Amino acid sequence: MLLAVDVGNTQTVFGTFDGAELTEHWRLATEPSRSGDELGALYRSFLDLSRITGIALSSTVPQLSRSYAEFTARYLGAEYLELGPGVKTGIPIRYDDPREVGPDRIANAVAAADRYGVPCIVVDFGTSTNFDVVSADAEYIGGVLAPGIEISMDALFARAARLRKVDFVQPESVIGKNTIASLQSGLVYGFAGQVDGIVREIRRELGTEAQTVATGGLADLIVPHAQTLERVDPFLTLEGLRLVWERNRS
Repeated sequence: MLLAVDVGNTQTVFGTFDGAELTEHWRLATEPSRSGDELGALYRSFLDLSRITGIALSSTVPQLSRSYAEFTARYLGAEYLELGPGVKTGIPIRYDDPREVGPDRIANAVAAADRYGVPCIVVDFGTSTNFDVVSADAEYIGGVLAPGIEISMDALFARAARLRKVDFVQPESVIGKNTIASLQSGLVYGFAGQVDGIVREIRRELGTEAQTVATGGLADLIVPHAQTLERVDPFLTLEGLRLVWERNRS
């Protein structure tokens, strides 16, 4: 059984695959200081570690990459693959410096191209809002990085003394009748408008109506209000890790 782990700056998503089927999945807060032993105790509370035969990792937190390698060696004794330079992905990376592209972005591109075809645009609502573009030639050609929803709202609350944090939920109407509703409207419709504007510009530059797929923890909140987002795939990154794992075993 494969354990796929996507370590982001804010959250970690992981799941198990039996062949091509995602059998279980979880989402946790990322703790950058966790040691290999702490990861062993953590994952033992979710999984029967004796059933894990391989681990595929995407990590944007360098110190946790080391911890996961230690965890795998000590607690799993399984094959270990971290998505990074030198790993076969099946997609050429047409970036000025391919080493600068986050592994989660590559995993998303791999999965989107495989599941939905090309050209395509992935919009990942994470710590940053990532737009990643796969061309009609099935090449990763770059994208856009914008501030994420949570950090944008946190910055607003930190700078405005009279504003307080609100739940990230859909407002009843665009025009808010109180401060909470107004903030929620700005969050939902503001980010939906941002996404639509960027996707339209990407499509214009590509010269084609590339299809879109959204992923990430807050995708379900924004997608219903964005005109350019066609579908949500909450486990796109994990699927990309599974595909990369398979492509490095053949």
